[in-house]
Amino acid sequence: LTRPGDSGRVVSYGDPEASRLCYLALHALQHRGQEGVVIVAVNNKVLQSITGAGLVSDVFNQSKLDQLPGDMAIGVAHNGNLFNYNTLRAKLEDNGSIFNTSSDTEVVLHLIAISKARPFFLRIVDACEKLEGAYSVVFVTEDKLVAVRDPYGFRPLRLVHYLIEATYEREVHPREVLMVDKDGVQSLCFIPHPEPKQCIFEHIYFALPNSVVFGRSVYESRNHFGEVLATEAPVECDVVIAVPDSRVVAALGYAAKAEVPFQQGLIRSHYVGRTFIEPSQKIRDFGVKLKLSPVRGVLEGKRVVVVDDSIVRGTTSSKIVRLLEEAGAKEVHMRIASPPIIASCYYGVDTPSTEELISNRMSVEEIREFIGCDLLASLPIDILNKLLGNDSQNFCYASFSGKYPVKRRR
Repeated sequence: LTRPGDSGRVVSYGDPEASRLCYLALHALQHRGQEGVVIVAVNNKVLQSITGAGLVSDVFNQSKLDQLPGDMAIGVAHNGNLFNYNTLRAKLEDNGSIFNTSSDTEVVLHLIAISKARPFFLRIVDACEKLEGAYSVVFVTEDKLVAVRDPYGFRPLRLVHYLIEATYEREVHPREVLMVDKDGVQSLCFIPHPEPKQCIFEHIYFALPNSVVFGRSVYESRNHFGEVLATEAPVECDVVIAVPDSRVVAALGYAAKAEVPFQQGLIRSHYVGRTFIEPSQKIRDFGVKLKLSPVRGVLEGKRVVVVDDSIVRGTTSSKIVRLLEEAGAKEVHMRIASPPIIASCYYGVDTPSTEELISNRMSVEEIREFIGCDLLASLPIDILNKLLGNDSQNFCYASFSGKYPVKRRR
């Protein structure tokens, strides 16, 4: 599934239905990106691909999947962002490498090609040793699958064993090289980094609530975020609602702690992509109106607390407040189940530039006025750290603090 920053990756091999397995698995990852999708199949050492813009269901149908025969799908898949891409590419081109794309993934392939290490999986290890930044990479050869995760473990990567049904095996650890072949699963190289920096946005926004990411339940994390937000920022209200879908669990936690009914005040159309990751402001603005429909019977004459997971540019939040007021809400109080985003992410999350982030250039009161709500409060970063307990030092908070675990090369 291709989309800059938050995309998901699926690799299947050793099954004659590989392309169909990828198709079904990509549906499970659709929440991570909506702009485009591609499946590449290997049949008799020949690559065949189908790519297109839009959702998985928009691009693929039965006849297209029939055009992707083979028992292997995708040769290399990468999620993340390589900081030293330009430096590596320049060196490779100086030494005669010819690039066909601007993708940083292609750098990895060229590094493998020039490596002198043997056997093949050590060439992969050798290539990844030269990478700086965030990466979760999966390689498929004729008889092996190799998965590698960066030393900090920014992006999640998990191994799933498919028999009759998919069963969760385990996460690939930071700095681990995992090889799967006919003999089973082998951990070939495991040098743990002393300070993992896993992306906190997985628990705030990206992952589905039924997921276990970085060894923690996403549902429990979001529920706790909402509960503590109700304690830290209480307000008199009649009803608690969520901006669907990823915010629902936090809203449930807020409502339970505040002892106020939770109701569906906004209905989401699932045929419109996430506005946060849409390419232009005009499309984002129109997308909000298409995507969210207020329920007047829930909102009219009520003091409403609306729980969201983040404020990025602020334009979506202002339109949501307007929708609720137009539906008759007496008061609208925004509660954000994460700290203010003041800095861009360079580790694989497609966030706007720092200058576009509203919390980087406005105070809380200025943001409240811009959005148009009655009261605004966010989850303080020190409280977020306490909620994560002993694991708090293992997460990356760069978007909230502006402190980056790995410096970005200019």
